Amino acid sequence: MRSFELLEPATLDEAVGLLDDGDPGVRAVAGATALVPMMKARLFQPTRLVSLRRLDGAMRGVRDEAGGLRIGALTTLTELERSARLHAVAPVMSRTLRTLSNVRIRNVATVGGHLAHGDPHMDLPPVLMTLGARIRAVSARRERWIDLDQLVLGYYRTAIAADELIAELHVPAQPADVRAWYEKFTALSADDWPTVGVAVWYRTAGDRITEARVAVSAATERPVRVAAAEAILTGAAATGETFRNAAEAAADHVDPLADIRGSAAYKREMVRVHVRRALERAR
Repeated sequence: MRSFELLEPATLDEAVGLLDDGDPGVRAVAGATALVPMMKARLFQPTRLVSLRRLDGAMRGVRDEAGGLRIGALTTLTELERSARLHAVAPVMSRTLRTLSNVRIRNVATVGGHLAHGDPHMDLPPVLMTLGARIRAVSARRERWIDLDQLVLGYYRTAIAADELIAELHVPAQPADVRAWYEKFTALSADDWPTVGVAVWYRTAGDRITEARVAVSAATERPVRVAAAEAILTGAAATGETFRNAAEAAADHVDPLADIRGSAAYKREMVRVHVRRALERAR
């Protein structure tokens, strides 16, 4: 490994000032649970790492905001998992975090790093997409909000520019009649990378679904909303037949990514099975 510069700014302004949009070897680092293995494998050779470990204040913790939550980007996944406020506002996230990787990783990894990494196997992005969440990205040039639907652009590619940092995550207040679930399949242990991950969110009035969101990840090169499945659910009765039809539509309208966890055909079948299961378990 070649030598590199390691800097530890004390403020967010200092941190973004040390990033360089023109040098791909400059990277911000928080928990480093993804970056260090990449460095060991020589997939990434840094010229400068900007450590965020000294940043506190609004960058850490879970806070109420208009019934929703404002989550600092440096909040660890364990802190998020144990948050009573998160459990009250978005219990589907609390459940998801219990089997996200393992406890050693969750003790160190941060929510900002989790989202910025862009790995399609990450558990939180599809859940946050269905919850209507967004992130605030900052740089020396600007500050902007990005919806989770638009955050991940492709395989390990996000909308975060090289000179930007995720400062916080905002999860809006959820209606009282929402049913939400995250279902994933892992071939080895419960905390293994998933072969498929499915997040569902829907509202009902009587026996009818009035609004629905379905997101698929891991089986695809990035987490995606499945509009065809959502259209079948919206306005239909919340029955097993409706759920099966939505699952068929989801399988027909995703583009599975073949890798060591299975072929495209196998993953398409996994999408069909787990969209239906997620809808049933949300009910």
